[in-house]
Amino acid sequence: MTQIPTSLNTVKPTVSDSISDESITVLQGQPLAPLTTIGIGGDARYLIEAFTVEDLQGALAWAKARQVPVLILGGGSNMLVSDNGWSGLVILMRIAGFDVAEIGDATVEVVAGAGESWDQLVQLSVDHQLQGLECLSGIPGTVGASPIQNIGAYGQEVKDTIAWVEALDRSTAELRRFNAAECEFAYRWSRFKGVDRDCYVVTRVAFHLKKNTSPTVRYGDLTRYFDEHKIEKPSLAQTRDAVLAVRRSKGMVVDAVIPDSRSCGSFFMNPIVSHEEAEKIRHVMVHNKLLDPNEKLPGYPANPGHTKLSAAYLMEKSGLKKGFRLGNVGLSTRHVLALINCGDGTSAEVLVLVDHVKTQVSRQFGVELRPEPVFVGFDGSDIVDGGGE
Repeated sequence: MTQIPTSLNTVKPTVSDSISDESITVLQGQPLAPLTTIGIGGDARYLIEAFTVEDLQGALAWAKARQVPVLILGGGSNMLVSDNGWSGLVILMRIAGFDVAEIGDATVEVVAGAGESWDQLVQLSVDHQLQGLECLSGIPGTVGASPIQNIGAYGQEVKDTIAWVEALDRSTAELRRFNAAECEFAYRWSRFKGVDRDCYVVTRVAFHLKKNTSPTVRYGDLTRYFDEHKIEKPSLAQTRDAVLAVRRSKGMVVDAVIPDSRSCGSFFMNPIVSHEEAEKIRHVMVHNKLLDPNEKLPGYPANPGHTKLSAAYLMEKSGLKKGFRLGNVGLSTRHVLALINCGDGTSAEVLVLVDHVKTQVSRQFGVELRPEPVFVGFDGSDIVDGGGE
């Protein structure tokens, strides 16, 4: 399970400042690398922990008064921080709490604070026999990041269970509630990554989960797991265990004893292409003897007329191998899609590796892979592609 520290234990110089006669403790020169799962990045010029909405409002006012940029940081699992760090204020999201209420014979509403561990929310839902999040087990990070990214895995996406998102408007410091439709969810996308990027800070998220319903089991990794373990009708708990086992085998569960887990998770999004483009890629693979003439190109239905391809499959077919090293960074020995910190990696090295991967896949198949993580503190010219929060 992902462990999110409840407070900072590292002793750092602090300075107290006053806004509206309220004292705010500000940490200076706080290293950001330990606050990310990949363990890379420089220092934050300023850092404040927000345990309540009032803390958040005070921190934003503090930054506005000093005209410094703000970065909201949760579990640090889907971001790459520049070696130069962040020149403004980092607000560590710590808003906690769970509320569970029945809203019908078959549905339960679970409301979680943005600073809660995502995996603890999934554990809570499974413990209460609530269906809808079980295949999202083991994803690192916090609840607040889930609607921004529209996280998904093994056949489930968080958009399918979100009822509403509460967020603080950065310009007015007022709370606003968005229903699911207003969030404008798409594949690894929401309005909070698009038109409203950096306009809101998620504070709470409500999920509508189903009672007495069988788990969602669609993907091959899970069906193979249950076949191997001779489980015909898996329970929610068994499905969660299976997802965790599969993710752990790929180094996709954050664990200090697994070097391959020092990553941002899956670094590239699965590309969505038209059926015609997919067929061209299949022909290229057949021509280069990378695919049997009678074999189908692995993919999943996406938008009408489109197919979602596997970024990992394209990487491997382009010649990229698990365990590939480039300086102090490389590709995981367990999953080619994870770019890992092999010890003393830098963000500059990661960018070189990203460029190498993108070039390799583009040259082979004409597909542009798009990074998924947030790039923090980089000059725009340094970024190969913009993943966004």
